[in-house]
Amino acid sequence: MAVMNTIKQPKFKLWLAAIKPPMYTVAIIPITVGSAVAYSQTQSINLNILRTFLGAAIAILAWMNISNDVFDSDTGIDVNKAESLVNLTGNRNLMFWLGNLFLLLGLVGIGSISWGQQDLTVVAIVLFCCLLGYTYQGPPFRLGYKGLGEVICTICFGPLALSAAYYSQTQSWSIANLTASIIIGISTSLILFCSHFHQVKDDLAAGKLSPIVRMGTEMGARVLQWSTASIYILTVFGVISKLFPIATLLILLSLPLAFKLTNFVSAHHNRPDIVRTCKYLAVRLHFVSGLLLALGFLLPR
Repeated sequence: MAVMNTIKQPKFKLWLAAIKPPMYTVAIIPITVGSAVAYSQTQSINLNILRTFLGAAIAILAWMNISNDVFDSDTGIDVNKAESLVNLTGNRNLMFWLGNLFLLLGLVGIGSISWGQQDLTVVAIVLFCCLLGYTYQGPPFRLGYKGLGEVICTICFGPLALSAAYYSQTQSWSIANLTASIIIGISTSLILFCSHFHQVKDDLAAGKLSPIVRMGTEMGARVLQWSTASIYILTVFGVISKLFPIATLLILLSLPLAFKLTNFVSAHHNRPDIVRTCKYLAVRLHFVSGLLLALGFLLPR
């Protein structure tokens, strides 16, 4: 079946789908927002640290994406996924060690930040984040198969990522940053949540109890609506409570993307052939809303 899918699509398109270039905004946005909050509160930013952190975050996300394909190949859940890196290369071990190389590169980058500051806090946060990321698909945990993937995603790409980014700039903590981290954590987890709508049958066959498997696609569409709305509700709360500058309401400019995503899923939640593209709408919403939120913190109060 995987071979048949490969024939239907040009090889380069399968490689692009496997590498997932748009998904790397998931690494960029948390670091950008956390650093923007730091700038808003201190009026200074260390660009060398920011560049190093962004590069390290991209490398660590590459490890997560590659290792997820490896661990999914072990369970057989990706047997019909032509764009799996393991299926494309036919070499599971090569992908496993390539993923570990990216992890090492990312940790070296983070380690250089902690070394320069003579403070292990940032590297400790990132190591904990990597450990949680491993439990998502990695044996013997495979918590993603128990429906906990979205929780792990929210924590890793929300509070942990933004706290590390903020601390790397200020070596302190912030309630405003914590609030912003919840917003980014939720918007990131929406991408993972949306990726389940089209693969209910494959998930069931592999024993993966994703949230959509547990609640059904119709209820999932409604949960998506409320979860998406919470991004804007939390931002308004941040402004009203004076944790956020009023300029962060720029995030409201991304509402058309939010409506496009939720309306699309509501209309096609039970059509796997159509709804499979909703995760790309979620990626776009995450990127644009995250950039607008960061810009709101960067603009003068």
